[in-house]
Amino acid sequence: MKFNTVYIVFLGVCLIGATSADTDDEDDDVQVEVEDDDEVRVEKPQFVPPTIQKNVHFADSFNKKDEFKSRWTVSQAKKDGAEENLSKYDGKWKVEVPKSSAVEGDLGLVLKSKAKHHAVASKLNKPFKFDGKPLFVQYEVKYQDGIDCGGAYVKLLSADPALDLKQFHDKTPYTIMFGPDKCGLDNKLHFIFRHKNPKTGEIEEKHAKKPSAALDSYFTDKKTHQYSLVINPDNTFEVSVDGSVVNSGSLLDDFSPPVNPPKEIEDPNDKKPEDWDEKEKIPDPDAEKPEDWDENEPEKIVDSEATKPDGWLEDENKLVPDPDAEKPKDWDEEMDGEWEAPLIENPKCSDAPGCGKWEQPMIKNPKYKGKWRPPMIDNPNYQGIWKPRRIPNPNFFEDLDPYKMTPINAVGLELWSMTDEIVFDNFLVTDDKGVAEKWTEQTFQIKSAAEKASSGGRSVMDAISDATRERPWLWALILVVVVLPIVLIIAYCCMSKSEPETLAEAKKTDAVSPDDEKKEESADKEEKTGPGGDNKPSTKKSKASLEATEDDGDDEDEVDAEEEEEEAQEKNSESPRRSPRKRKSRKD
Repeated sequence: MKFNTVYIVFLGVCLIGATSADTDDEDDDVQVEVEDDDEVRVEKPQFVPPTIQKNVHFADSFNKKDEFKSRWTVSQAKKDGAEENLSKYDGKWKVEVPKSSAVEGDLGLVLKSKAKHHAVASKLNKPFKFDGKPLFVQYEVKYQDGIDCGGAYVKLLSADPALDLKQFHDKTPYTIMFGPDKCGLDNKLHFIFRHKNPKTGEIEEKHAKKPSAALDSYFTDKKTHQYSLVINPDNTFEVSVDGSVVNSGSLLDDFSPPVNPPKEIEDPNDKKPEDWDEKEKIPDPDAEKPEDWDENEPEKIVDSEATKPDGWLEDENKLVPDPDAEKPKDWDEEMDGEWEAPLIENPKCSDAPGCGKWEQPMIKNPKYKGKWRPPMIDNPNYQGIWKPRRIPNPNFFEDLDPYKMTPINAVGLELWSMTDEIVFDNFLVTDDKGVAEKWTEQTFQIKSAAEKASSGGRSVMDAISDATRERPWLWALILVVVVLPIVLIIAYCCMSKSEPETLAEAKKTDAVSPDDEKKEESADKEEKTGPGGDNKPSTKKSKASLEATEDDGDDEDEVDAEEEEEEAQEKNSESPRRSPRKRKSRKD
């Protein structure tokens, strides 16, 4: 058991170290003060604006309230196809420090209205062109009060000289839509790009496959989460949450509908011939109904051999008025009609085989065969299921480089939400991976560490969940920590039960222990040789005993021989012997 305990402690330390590996470095920025009354207080880190480097197309941490109005444009448009009172984009936005912010002075853009259309946008510092460099997009979302129904996705608006951000609405052309969305039990993480058909010029939305990772906690834990999108020139993409990849793949293979249409399609003008036979089986035309087949026989007939059971009460009804029922005091016969007692089961029928009129029961008719039908056989004219012929797709094209999307010129939030107090922060659009990583270090990592430190009540399960989300191999370690010690303990207990229990059994039963056998042999020897061991008879025997011994000398010799034989047999026997306390006394 000592080994098992040490093993469990060792593995537990390993697991705790693994789950806290990421947070140790992050927590260095959070200062902890110990008060005089031994209470631990976490001091919030002071917000430090991130440094904006080169190769940044757009970056905003909302560190100055007065810059919001000059940089962002709140839409004044109306939504097409909606009622007048619902068509306006009149949802309120505000730059403020979020509730229960873990970083002192850290401002964010907060959606403040419920059941309203919201739209706000900002132009990039310079348009992003898909000309061979990767696209990095990232921003933060925090559902301060959770989320019931609403989106928090961002739209990267397509470059267009006629783009007017004051008229930004749901139909404004965008190149990419990316971010979380929830309504009811459906949790989504959108990645949609609009692809232009090079042959017809039509625009079609392409939706990424559903992420394989679980997304529920991002909508319910009321913490800040960073959503990141990377699109590479080799047509690959990655979607990450808090630095962990939750979806990845190819722009060519992992979107619906696919970027490239099929080379062949079914001929829309092809029609099935009238004489085309699709019936695989047909009735046998040569089959004939047997002469003894009677289709008029009923399926059920009266059992003519049945007789009424003895004691059947034909004069009694199955249901009778309840004799204990009373008419309600407020019963009005003019309004309610004549009152009748409710019916109950007739108590006389409970001890009888039945009540009411007796009728012979119905049984299956042995002559019944039903309507005759010829058996089914293979159709000799069967031609298979008809399908229209395939022809070359007149609209076929092959775009092997869907990465080259429409250039981007603005970032926009166009949302409908039934939940308010949604915080957006630290938007970044760049083509430099190093810039994106530096921005994350200066913003999200500090904020995430501060939130973990300020929460205080972070449970072990939360730590395990966070660690395993980033390192799935930890589940194997957890399995070893939990299962292996249990197996060892069970094995130890089973081995303990198999050990000899001679001493315990001797105490519970009359079985003779080894010590008792030695005492018994010593007592026998003492009786024969005397206390001093000089082979002389004991002087403690009474006179009467000596006289009895002299009178019955022959009997004593016989008894001693018999007892010695019994002792020899008992020593060779496997069955437990009687305790010396219960042995029969010798004959003197």
